[in-house]
Amino acid sequence: METVILAVVIAVVVLGALGGLVVGSRRKKPLPPPPTSVPDITAPPAEPHVGDEAETPRDEARRTIEEVDLPDGSAPAAVEEPPVLDVPVLDVPEPTAGRLVRLRSRLSRSQNALGKGLLTLLSREHLDEDTWEEIEDILLTADVGVAPTQELVDGLRARVKVLGTRTPQELRTLLREELLKLVGTDVNRTVKTEPEDRKPGIVMVVGVNGTGKTTTTGKLARVLVADGRSVVLGAADTFRAAAADQLQTWGERVGAHTVRGPEAGDPASVAFDAVKEGKEMGVDVVLIDTAGRLHTKTGLMDELGKVKRVVEKHAPLDEVLLVLDATTGQNGLVQARVFAEVVDITGIVLTKLDGTAKGGIVIAVQRELGVPVKLIGLGEGADDLAPFEPEAFVDALIGD
Repeated sequence: METVILAVVIAVVVLGALGGLVVGSRRKKPLPPPPTSVPDITAPPAEPHVGDEAETPRDEARRTIEEVDLPDGSAPAAVEEPPVLDVPVLDVPEPTAGRLVRLRSRLSRSQNALGKGLLTLLSREHLDEDTWEEIEDILLTADVGVAPTQELVDGLRARVKVLGTRTPQELRTLLREELLKLVGTDVNRTVKTEPEDRKPGIVMVVGVNGTGKTTTTGKLARVLVADGRSVVLGAADTFRAAAADQLQTWGERVGAHTVRGPEAGDPASVAFDAVKEGKEMGVDVVLIDTAGRLHTKTGLMDELGKVKRVVEKHAPLDEVLLVLDATTGQNGLVQARVFAEVVDITGIVLTKLDGTAKGGIVIAVQRELGVPVKLIGLGEGADDLAPFEPEAFVDALIGD
């Protein structure tokens, strides 16, 4: 037993000695020599700053300020030209002086029904009652009206009886003089747009649907611009969707500003704003286009009266022009009568008087309203609206 214990002790001692030798050998192992230089460390790419390229800066040869060629000021630096804006080209309307004479050929198309017919009958050697009745029929067919027709026939009868023998030229002179009496040569037919005590002049245009009222307003703006006036247009016809667009197009062609409101808005409000802006802009004339209301609708006619009253809070109206379609004949006189009861008509504009109409309506409507025809439309062109000139009108009817 003691022998076993001794053997175990000896074995433990031997193992302990062997372990010590191993540890000692490891501790005596030499360490690697220290580095002789600092190692190269690659830095991560730097973040670019404002204005830097998004890459790592590279070493490049750079010149000093003495080596850089600077401009000596002899050559001007290039300046970038500003962009050229597209400026709309405005129309140049024809002058109004003598415009009716230039359009005479269109007006003379209607002379077959009136002028030439009368001259043919008056040239007969013997003028009996049947002939005078034919003359009356021609005048009535041309929409001269009953009272003016009777007046003209009586005047012709008396003068023909005095003349006796009649040459074609004498007959033409006789007829011209009698027609001029009916048309009237001593009436002021100027469209009043220049009040003495204020600016702007205010013109309201009225009429029923289909007479060409909005188109006439646009053409009237061209007439005024041709005479050197500045214009603001008021699109107070808010019941017809295309009316404001149509009027604005007319205005843009000649550089006239258009005041408009929402569709189906208050026409009186638009008219009021148009006059207000016209005052602020210092223009010469404000043209107000009203709705083409039917003369049989009392409510709409009352609203026309409201537009007039609202506008007159700024200043009195200088003109109220009634636009009539010359082809409607006696029906146009009915319209004229009703409008005259609502607003004080100061002048008539006859449209479509280009040969399809009967020239006698000029005489009839003046007699009906007691106001002059101031403008006539002789076609679809932009400059086919002309100031009414009695002499040129009568000469076109009866021919040379």
